[in-house]
Amino acid sequence: MGQMLGFVVIAVEYLVVGLMAAAGTILVGRKIFSPRQEQIFYAMFLIMIAGFYLAFSAYFQAASAAWRLETIAISVFLVLGLVGVRFPSALIVGYSMHGLWDLLHEFQAHGAWSAFEPGRLTAIPLAYGIFCLAFDLCVASYIVTRRAEWIAGWRVSAAAGELQNQSAFSVNSPADL
Repeated sequence: MGQMLGFVVIAVEYLVVGLMAAAGTILVGRKIFSPRQEQIFYAMFLIMIAGFYLAFSAYFQAASAAWRLETIAISVFLVLGLVGVRFPSALIVGYSMHGLWDLLHEFQAHGAWSAFEPGRLTAIPLAYGIFCLAFDLCVASYIVTRRAEWIAGWRVSAAAGELQNQSAFSVNSPADL
């Protein structure tokens, strides 16, 4: 009973810390980045956090089957992050999938449920999956709210570049000189 109570307390604390970390990331990112820069930041951050699973594989000395599966998963998150540099929908999918991937690891770590046979997923620190699920779903929800502004940011940038190109290639008439 005491062990279960301890886990519940740890899980709730990690959930709260995950939400607070997401809130801090969102507030700071919104303050220091333009909409385009913010989108690029979240795309690169998705790639970075997916990389934790390779570190966990090394640290926990995962079996080769786990290395293969984690490498495939990280490759998917890498592609979603790279596509997400330009298309926010890829980030919404990527962060949501990453949160579910984290939760899947958490379930397996506690023997609750696993979609894979033993040894196929990398071990993770206690309640890490709960922290990441909270963080990832909060960020995915935030991206939903910023999506239109990020898309508009790319359009404004493209229009500004087009105007700059037009003025660079315009021929001045003798009257302008």
